[in-house]
Amino acid sequence: MTAAAIARDVKEGTRSPVDVVDAHLDRIHERNDRTNAFVTVTDELARRMAADAERAIADGEPLGPLHGVPVAIKDLDDVEGVPTTSGSLLFEDHIADADTPVVERLRAAGAVVVGKTNTPEFGLGTTTDNRIVGPTGTPFDPDRTAGGSSGGAGAALGDSLVPLAQGSDVGGSIRTPASFCGVFGLKPTYGLVPQAARPNAFVSHTPMSHKGPMARTVEDAALALDVVAGTHSRDPFSVPTTTAYRAAVDRPIDDLTVAYSPDLGVYPVDPAVRETLDDAVSALERAGATVDEVDPNFDHDRTEILDAYYTMATVLWQSLLDDLERQGFDPRGDDRDRLRPYLVDLVMETPVPSAREYKRADIVRTDVFDGLQDCFDRYDLIVSATLGTLPFPHGAEPTTVDGQEVEPYRGWVLTQPYNFTGHPAASVPAGFVDGLPVGMQVAGRRHADDDVLAASAALERRRPWADRYPT
Repeated sequence: MTAAAIARDVKEGTRSPVDVVDAHLDRIHERNDRTNAFVTVTDELARRMAADAERAIADGEPLGPLHGVPVAIKDLDDVEGVPTTSGSLLFEDHIADADTPVVERLRAAGAVVVGKTNTPEFGLGTTTDNRIVGPTGTPFDPDRTAGGSSGGAGAALGDSLVPLAQGSDVGGSIRTPASFCGVFGLKPTYGLVPQAARPNAFVSHTPMSHKGPMARTVEDAALALDVVAGTHSRDPFSVPTTTAYRAAVDRPIDDLTVAYSPDLGVYPVDPAVRETLDDAVSALERAGATVDEVDPNFDHDRTEILDAYYTMATVLWQSLLDDLERQGFDPRGDDRDRLRPYLVDLVMETPVPSAREYKRADIVRTDVFDGLQDCFDRYDLIVSATLGTLPFPHGAEPTTVDGQEVEPYRGWVLTQPYNFTGHPAASVPAGFVDGLPVGMQVAGRRHADDDVLAASAALERRRPWADRYPT
């Protein structure tokens, strides 16, 4: 069932929150070994929350928009009293002492937390694997990666373990697993969903880090966005919203204009993926949108864009190590062997950029921003592939795509430009190649998340995917 259907049935009294949660917990325990989506299943907390939800109904209390709906939380976000491992042996026994803002808002809306989903160590990776529970696979072929870093969330949704999940995205971490798991994932406009990170409240701006909803339907994601969006006094980048995102799902799109660029002009895309996208984008035309094939002009090739991303991200990752040291760990010394080798190579074996290199990366970032804005001056949306390739076997990151050499860890993703700029961008299921899902990236003007949702919902109506999950 969808989150919207569960919430409606609970509100109407035709379905019990306790029964709903019990059914989902049973399914998680029966099937989680298949994909390794969950790190922690919060049976006791979930049943207590479900009982509270049932009492609220009996007492005639006002019900939130997600009352009784099971939700999964990425294991980077804190749920009070529940382990937050961050995918790291350093935090294997860490228990959170408070909810993050997103969790607070989901719980206030009546959602029931059923568990924490898998992530690579500290969320650093386009695939999901760590030394605590191992890799997460796509439900369509568990021997292939679910993507990352919100891979556990994508797999939990694609295998129908939960109707709603929360993800985070600093370079594609919502959209990559959404594509590989055949679900919908939205990276909202930067600041729309608050984070209130500590000890550095300003850590999320370079590259831009976002939290957002993931679901099997666009409607469910829109319902969740209505709940979690809006200002927060402890997030200096949080922005207000006056938009009702659920209402956007039912909007016609005959007033929307679309710039279709399968490869964003610079990225290699597998021919089978491109063919699937060509077919999917035609559905937007049939739904009334005006579609032109147009490439943004970034003034840089994909290597220069990726180098700028790594320059910014390396500074971000080095600050993570500083935070670990403040917490009493020694990641550069005695605790180094407890870290995943990939993280050691990525962070500690990479030279720290100079201040001048860091600011030069901002020039590339500006050129990418201007290239996108030039498109958005003429079009409401930019549509592309989410990823240049299909889900691949665990540990077999691609080195070539469509005959072109690519950097194996991030050279096949088309998501990072929007982490430079903060535009809203979603991955929408576009179809399948040999039984493996393909995602279409739909990006909109800043603060036009409703346009992204409207177009995504129109595609879902024209090309429904609900019956394709391996349930």
